[in-house]
Amino acid sequence: MARLNHFDLLALGFMTFALFLGAGNIIFPPLAGLQAGAHLRPAALGFLITAVGLPLLTVVALARVGGGMSALTAPLGRRAGTALAVAVYLVIGPLFATPRAAVASFEIGISPFSGMGALALSAYSGVFFLLVWAMVLFPGRLIDVVGKLITPVLIVALVLLGAAGLWLPAGPVAPPQGDYVAQPLLKGFLEGYLTMDALGALVFGIVIATAVHDRGIHERRLVTRYSVIAVLIAATALALVYVSLFYLGAGSQVLAQGVSNGGELLTRYVQHTFGTPGLLLLAVVIVLACLTTAVGLMTACGEFFSELLGVGYRKVASVFVLLSLLISNVGLTQLIQFSIPVLVGLYPLAIVLVVLSLANGCWRVPERVFRPVMAVTCVFGVADGLAWAGVNRVSTHTAGFFQGLPLAEWGMAWVLPVGIALLIAGGVDRWRGAAAA
Repeated sequence: MARLNHFDLLALGFMTFALFLGAGNIIFPPLAGLQAGAHLRPAALGFLITAVGLPLLTVVALARVGGGMSALTAPLGRRAGTALAVAVYLVIGPLFATPRAAVASFEIGISPFSGMGALALSAYSGVFFLLVWAMVLFPGRLIDVVGKLITPVLIVALVLLGAAGLWLPAGPVAPPQGDYVAQPLLKGFLEGYLTMDALGALVFGIVIATAVHDRGIHERRLVTRYSVIAVLIAATALALVYVSLFYLGAGSQVLAQGVSNGGELLTRYVQHTFGTPGLLLLAVVIVLACLTTAVGLMTACGEFFSELLGVGYRKVASVFVLLSLLISNVGLTQLIQFSIPVLVGLYPLAIVLVVLSLANGCWRVPERVFRPVMAVTCVFGVADGLAWAGVNRVSTHTAGFFQGLPLAEWGMAWVLPVGIALLIAGGVDRWRGAAAA
């Protein structure tokens, strides 16, 4: 029976870490740390819950059902499950996450040397997505290319950057700002949405399983075990990266004048602390991190839509790479602004889906619980996303209702209605008993 040796298992963990470590994982923690200031610890804890804990639980849930997202959404029915999967794949694929990987790596790693001109961005994104396309065409080599070659270089660079953030702060820690003053834990929780890691976990589960299959391992028990070990390795590494970048940002107030995103803050810190050699190191870190994530996302999207549409994998992947290239020229700040309302609306669905799946043994007929609870989640999640985008609701009556719900001002009005729906659906499921044979 084929098994992974320790070196291959570590490489699988490194590959998983590299798949998750993209633009959002590097640009959001420094800015969150800066704004959290003296409230850094509760803010970082909230961030870790959604950016590390939730993705870990998602992969565990996927491993338990023994398949990809289609198996996880099976209790919703084919149409609802497919609609949710399409939305997730488009958001973490060509519409937001993958273009963000290219533009973030340009603005942070390349623009200090090339400038911020549109021509420079176009040239860089062209090269970036050419490399992505070349690697996406051969997904079976992800462990060899990413896990054994790229990720070790990435980890060494991140260790140096993280150590600098902890022991070479640019200045003293400042007082907390904005929402971090009163609710640092909750604000950090919401900031973790922006990494898109939980959504990425929904699709990376199948990428990890495919990488294990390509090593000749097909026994479900072993695939599940290796997938969970890989994500544990990745989660530990991600947590260390996030904490160190939080500390880096918290001590960088003296450098923060006029910054519009965490990428600018990170660039200023590196230039201040290390000069030009540091900027070169940062360029290596951000380009490799974003390249590996883009490859993983495009591979997952290509495989999903190829099966859904009945079109060849390479054709679908090539179209998505081209679409990502076009969207990447919008700019980092604009992409972040566009993505926030979508994530506020979509993340509750991912959270509730994972929770229901992990508690699947509690339901006698899962469909009785999944469908009504996810329907309520969808309604209130979409309402939160529209509110975050500044879109007025249908009437003053509905506006007053939504705004009066607990946590509505945080874009989490869905929590109470979903909790009530879960209690009712769970009670009805128990009362009706098991399905007839």
